[in-house]
Amino acid sequence: MASGQMKCTENVYYQARKEAALYNDKLNSREGAAELLGISVSSLADYELGMTKFVPVDKVRLMAELYNAPQLMNGYCKYECPLGEHRILPVKVESVELATLKFLDALNKIDLRDVQMRLTTISSNGRIDEDEKDDFLDIVSKLEAVQEQIETLKLLADKIGGVANA
Repeated sequence: MASGQMKCTENVYYQARKEAALYNDKLNSREGAAELLGISVSSLADYELGMTKFVPVDKVRLMAELYNAPQLMNGYCKYECPLGEHRILPVKVESVELATLKFLDALNKIDLRDVQMRLTTISSNGRIDEDEKDDFLDIVSKLEAVQEQIETLKLLADKIGGVANA
């Protein structure tokens, strides 16, 4: 997310600040944003230009809260945190209509009764046998598609209600 120098307009921290500036004029400038964040202008510039290898997690949280941009925390966990990079699904803020349609589409692509029956069969002996591994991985893959859409809806909920339970 922040590693490597980049054009400011491509940077998620810059984009989030500029979007938030539509509702808070003080965020139009780095000086105003830095003051509200309690950091130096040069630190904010480093974050927005990708000059900082890792943006401190407490600063990401502050920006997410001030800018009402919960996607910053998701992106941090996905792209900068070595523990989350393989566990966190990348999510972006979308319109509620698009998020809903994608969620319903993901649900329509799986048969929940079939998933329930297959999982019950697999787990009935308390372990995943060798001949069940492929089936189990297939189930998990299908559920991840639904999970990604659920995470998008949760991101929308955070955005309309402020950053929640991050």
